[in-house]
Amino acid sequence: MKFIGRTDELKKLNKVIKANYATTTLIYGRRRVGKSELVKYALKENKGIKIYYECKEVAEKSNVNGLCEVLSEVMNLPKLGFDDFESILKYIFELSKKEKIILVLDEYSYLKKTIKGIDSILQSLIDKYSEESTMSFILLGSYVDIMNSLLLPSNPLYGRVDLTINLKPMDYYDSSLFYPSYSAEDKIRVFSVFGGIPYYNRLIDETKTVKENIIELIASDGARLENEVSMYLNSEISKIVNANEVLASLAKGYCKYSDILSQSHVSSGPTLVDVLDKLSKMEVILKSSPINDPNNKKRSNYYISDNLSLFYYRYIFKYLSQIKIMDSDFFYSKYIEKDFEEQYVPHVFEKICMQYLIRKNKKGEIDPPFEKIGKYYYDNPKEHTNGEFDVVTYDSNGYVFYEVKFRKKPLTNTMIDEEINQVKLTGLNCYKYVFISKVDFFGERRDNVKFIDLNDFYNK
Repeated sequence: MKFIGRTDELKKLNKVIKANYATTTLIYGRRRVGKSELVKYALKENKGIKIYYECKEVAEKSNVNGLCEVLSEVMNLPKLGFDDFESILKYIFELSKKEKIILVLDEYSYLKKTIKGIDSILQSLIDKYSEESTMSFILLGSYVDIMNSLLLPSNPLYGRVDLTINLKPMDYYDSSLFYPSYSAEDKIRVFSVFGGIPYYNRLIDETKTVKENIIELIASDGARLENEVSMYLNSEISKIVNANEVLASLAKGYCKYSDILSQSHVSSGPTLVDVLDKLSKMEVILKSSPINDPNNKKRSNYYISDNLSLFYYRYIFKYLSQIKIMDSDFFYSKYIEKDFEEQYVPHVFEKICMQYLIRKNKKGEIDPPFEKIGKYYYDNPKEHTNGEFDVVTYDSNGYVFYEVKFRKKPLTNTMIDEEINQVKLTGLNCYKYVFISKVDFFGERRDNVKFIDLNDFYNK
C-alpha cells in the first residue's frame, strides 16, 4: 500500500530515530489519523531492532505477556517470564545499551488507565539510561486529552520528550492524492465529506461518482462507515452530557455561543461552557476568533473539526430512523443532495481556501507573506449592522479580502464592484481583493483585484 503525504512529520521522525543518543518521541492525534502508519513507515526506513507493541485495554499482566511475545519473536529469544511492565521495560532499556533499539508503545493511553504510576516508571528509566542508551522510544496515543497531559509541567515525563507530533488530519491537497483522477470540483466535494483522514480516503473508489461513494460509505443503511463517527466520538465524549445536542447544533451552522445555547437546549450557560471546553480540549471541535478582535469571547465561533462528523450530524444523525427504511438513492435526493451542493460544500470550501492560502504562504508563494488569516468582524453602528467576512489575511501592507464562492454563476464586473463597495462600507481598509471561484471569471483585470480558480488548488 502506497504511503501518501506526511512529508514533514516523516522527516522529523526519521531525524530523531537516526540520532546516536537516546530519544523519546510523543505522537498523538485522533483515531484513524494515521499515527501507526506514519511510525510503521518510518521503521521501514531505519535500521535497528524494531519492537512495536500495541497496548490493550486489559490488566497489566496481559500487556506484559503481549510485549514479552513480541520481544521474543523479534529477538529470537525463548519465552520470557516478566511479571510487571516495569521489569520488561528495564530489560529492553538494558539491551539498548549494546544495540540500536526502536521501541514503540502504541495506544499508550491504555497503559495509563491500567498501570498506576506508569509515567513515573518511564521517567525513571529514561533518566537512568539517558547517557548509556541510543534507544528511540516512541509513545503513540489516540486520546488527545490524555496524551496532552504528558506535556504538562506536573507530569513526570515533562522535559523528557525530544519530539512531539500532534498529528492532524491531512489538508485538502494531500487528501486529494488518494483520488487523483477526480476533477477539481469533485475533489472538493469528496474532501468536504471525508476530510483529511487517511483511513476514510483509502476507501474512495474513483470508478464511482462522488454521490455513489457517499451513499455506499456513509449515507445508507449498513454503510461501511455507518458507525465510524459514533465510535470515534463515543470514545471521546461518552461521559459528556449534552455533547450530541451541541454537535447537532454546530452541524446546522450555529457557531456562535448564544446560538448554540438556544438551539441545543443545553440547560444553562455554564453547562454549555463546560461542554464546549471539554470538546475543544479533545479537538472534537475547534474555536476560532476574528483576526481583528481575537480576545472577544462573544465573537468567537465554534465548529466541528472533522468533516465526516460534520456530514454525519447534518444529514445522518437526525434521520437515523428514515435511513433504515428508505431506498438509499431516494434518501440522498430527499435529505442531502440539494443542501449538500448549495450550502454544505460552499461552507466547507471556505476552510479549504484557507488551507490553500496557508499552503501557499508556507511555500513562500505569497508576497508579502501574511501573518494572520481568518474571519474579520465588522460593526457598523450607523447602519445598525454587524457581521463577518469569512476569509481575510493581514500582512505588512495591510488587509487582503477574499471572496470565496463555490457556485455555477461566473463573476462579472458588476458583482466584483458590489462586493468591493460592501467591504468598504464596513470600514475594512483593504489594499487587495481576491476572488476565488470554481468557474471562469468575466471580470476585467485590475491591479488590486486577483482571481483564483480551482485548478490552481491542485498545482504543485
